[in-house]
Amino acid sequence: MSSKDSIVALSSGRLPAGIAVIRISGPKTRFVVETIAGSVKDRFTTLQRLRAADGSIIDRGLVLFFPGPGSFTGEDVAEFQVHGSRAVAAKMLETITQFEGVRHAEPGEFTRRAFLNGKLDLVETEALADLVNAETEAQRRFALRNAEGAQSELYSDWRRRLIHARAMIEAEIDFAEEEDVPGSVSEAVWSDVSVMIGEIDRHIGGFKAAEIIRDGFEVVILGAPNAGKSSLFNALARREAAIVTDEPGTTRDLIEVVMDLNGLKVRLVDTAGLREAAGKVESIGIERARAKADVADLVLLLEDMADPAPVGDIPGGAPVLRIGTKSDIANAGGGDYDLVISSKDGGGLDRLLNEIGARAAAAVGEVGDVLPSRLRHVELLKEAVDFLRAALSGQRQELRAEELRLAAERLGRIVGAVDVEDLLDVIFSQFCIGK
Repeated sequence: MSSKDSIVALSSGRLPAGIAVIRISGPKTRFVVETIAGSVKDRFTTLQRLRAADGSIIDRGLVLFFPGPGSFTGEDVAEFQVHGSRAVAAKMLETITQFEGVRHAEPGEFTRRAFLNGKLDLVETEALADLVNAETEAQRRFALRNAEGAQSELYSDWRRRLIHARAMIEAEIDFAEEEDVPGSVSEAVWSDVSVMIGEIDRHIGGFKAAEIIRDGFEVVILGAPNAGKSSLFNALARREAAIVTDEPGTTRDLIEVVMDLNGLKVRLVDTAGLREAAGKVESIGIERARAKADVADLVLLLEDMADPAPVGDIPGGAPVLRIGTKSDIANAGGGDYDLVISSKDGGGLDRLLNEIGARAAAAVGEVGDVLPSRLRHVELLKEAVDFLRAALSGQRQELRAEELRLAAERLGRIVGAVDVEDLLDVIFSQFCIGK
């Protein structure tokens, strides 16, 4: 795809900074570079004086020019690396956008052009967004693997196998009397389809692990009022994130912090104390606490060993670690606990963090595994499996071949090999301006 206009944006971080990177892409790129910086050598970094329209020097900076199609967007692309002051960046952008046919880029427009020019498929595009937003080592590794094409290769391979299977079935239908067509190919085709259903089902089963990598392993702290929930929350967060008092019912809403444990994102949630005699507002907090615990990845059920109190039924949707608190003033002789801690002197907290980290790692499995990274992938994969099952159980070969076509079409929509125009605005809105 050839764009009529060129786009420019600040592609580096918030200013002021040591360096500001300004990126331009499109048909006017070379003209802009040669006008502002003079002649530059393709794919070489050169130090140049950068001039405004009136000939005055804006700054001295590095200039790189990448001719299309061998660039990120597939078009002519250039980068100006200048001193990272707001004034310099603003003057550079003002100067560049004064050229006819050059405008400011919209969010994600550079990556969108890369997709439209065949430099990336949709899955690689989404992975690139994940890589830009990665906060932990696990997120970085997961996003990088997908950005390099591992996920796309898997989906494209399934799609190729389905296209081949459909071709064989239709050949058998149309040319059954011809000598060049093998005798019955159905058995081999349907055997491979059956194997593929199992492969896709197992892949879909990995979505929970992908969600944990991207969104975090959720740990919910439950317990009676004054069981030490907020004290533990603050101790693990290493700051006063929650109010701690001796008054029951102080915490009335969900409070969350994010931690990095051994490269994995962990979301820790403090909740209202569980008790029967509670006011209207506190009761709402208790209901939210129970609902949150029901969908958590792990529940820490705290009990004050010096003054145990009933908490009623515990939601059964997540594994539970029973934890005795305030070990600095009590002993664990009267309770059945998985761990004993003291938020005051730090006793047992390292063991607790190690246990949370181990459970998070077990939930994720091998970060190098190819996993579905978006809910839209899972939905399309499930539709593809439904069509494949219909094809396996069908009677008429013509209809079974059509089910194979529909399954392949769903896989094509994941990577963008078939019409996905309705998805583009949603996907590229994830990107910052300049990417």
